Amino acid sequence: MAIDLTAFHFLRPLFLWLLVPAVLLPVLWFRRNNVRSRWRNIIAPHLLEHLIVSDASRRRIQPVHTLALFIAIAAIAVAGPTWEEERPPFDQDKAPLVIVLEVARSMDATDVAPTRLERAKQKVLDLANARKGARTGLVVFADTAHLVVPPTEDPAMLELYLPALSPSVMPRDGKNATAGLDIAERLLAKDPATGTIVFMSDGFDEKQTDAFVQKAKNTQHQLLWLAVGTENGGAIRGADGRVEMDEEGLPLMGTFDADGIRKVAHEAGVPLASMRADDDDVAWVMRRAQAALAEADESKRIARWKETGYWLVIPLLALALLAFRRGWTVKWLPVVLLALAFGSTPREAHAASGAAAWHWIDLFATHDQQGRWYFGHGDYKAAAAHFDDPMWKGRAQYLDGDYAAALQSFSRLKTAQAYFYIGNTLAHLDDYAGALKAYERTLAMQPVFREAGDNRDLMRKLLAAPKQEPQKDEEDEESDDVKIKKKKGKLAQSTLIATPSEDVWMRSLNTSPAVFLRQRFEQESGIDNTGAQ
Repeated sequence: MAIDLTAFHFLRPLFLWLLVPAVLLPVLWFRRNNVRSRWRNIIAPHLLEHLIVSDASRRRIQPVHTLALFIAIAAIAVAGPTWEEERPPFDQDKAPLVIVLEVARSMDATDVAPTRLERAKQKVLDLANARKGARTGLVVFADTAHLVVPPTEDPAMLELYLPALSPSVMPRDGKNATAGLDIAERLLAKDPATGTIVFMSDGFDEKQTDAFVQKAKNTQHQLLWLAVGTENGGAIRGADGRVEMDEEGLPLMGTFDADGIRKVAHEAGVPLASMRADDDDVAWVMRRAQAALAEADESKRIARWKETGYWLVIPLLALALLAFRRGWTVKWLPVVLLALAFGSTPREAHAASGAAAWHWIDLFATHDQQGRWYFGHGDYKAAAAHFDDPMWKGRAQYLDGDYAAALQSFSRLKTAQAYFYIGNTLAHLDDYAGALKAYERTLAMQPVFREAGDNRDLMRKLLAAPKQEPQKDEEDEESDDVKIKKKKGKLAQSTLIATPSEDVWMRSLNTSPAVFLRQRFEQESGIDNTGAQ
């Protein structure tokens, strides 16, 4: 293995200071155990030479020499000697990619089998599957643009919504690619890596040319364009599979605006390619995306150097075997016992303070990992005893019914989700006014929080409900359990949303993806038209 001495350096050179005690340790030991130095001031030098019985032991390898060599080699190993630079793993080199797909009526033309839209949707899946480990998002546009799937590493999310995409789910027909570019840029705005935006379209709205060109030139990300269609166009197929007819009874044709796409791509400096039946177009996008990322990150890329200090573990293990020589283990045994004694003291104090005592499983899993295991198996009491994370600890205590302890755990956090759980906890403790304030604080920090809004409205109803005077005679005869049930009767009869989870929202969704997308796109289009927030 050749070593480039010009690139040789240490990644953590401060550890080389350990070489100083490694050198001084044998010197100090020698001076302390030198017989001549010890008796020089007491016995005359010409007599001292004859009184020393043997000096052979001084010339043997002593434990201190082995220890000094061990420290020196360990210092060099930990300092990280290196001379070879390595590139980051391939998956980390993949740039985030957002596909902006046109879902206009012309995309149902059959000049590209089976239709332009179906071919484009297949290319979306091909790109996502070819970029495993990298994030791929999807935006659709016609007259308006809408987000379908944010950048994700899971192609299954695209497979869920792609079959539902058709011109019928879009509020209005059109070719507003500028709106799609706006959404794609917002998705990539907070991403530290340079992303790629791929347009799949069969035309372009000339009214949007100037705005699109200006935004394309100012973007920080790479833009690519895959044009789908043929020059002669093709008949448009309807949702029922039949060719649609115009008012004169002729087939409705989907045009392909090749000139418009070339013009805007040339003015904006966007590389342009045609969508093909093979995988050449997918490979073209992949090469462009990776090349753009490498070029953009070259100046700010942090060098990654391959560590070679781990090879020094072999001589360290060999030196460690010498510690088992006769006499060495006995000498080090008090040190080991003392270290174990001091090491066990914090554990005992920690256990005395109320935390879980140390167990052998702590060698293999953190307290939070153990808590997640108990949480997943429904043992919330054990999970709460193991969790260190206040949010998870509070959730376990909440589900276990220990609302007082849960309130204490949630109060350590100042997030919207924590205030949501504080509201739920206070509601179970019959403090509806406090719960209302907690939900309002949640919505102030995170306005789009449907569960918090629903629970806030529930608290308002409970506070507005007339109070019932308890009947003293009956109350005296009731058991404590019955009193608690009556006390919490109003909350028990209502529905309190306990978990602010997207999974709960998805499980309550009983419509098809196509209906869901159409309703959401219509709502978003209405918000855009009215200017409402």
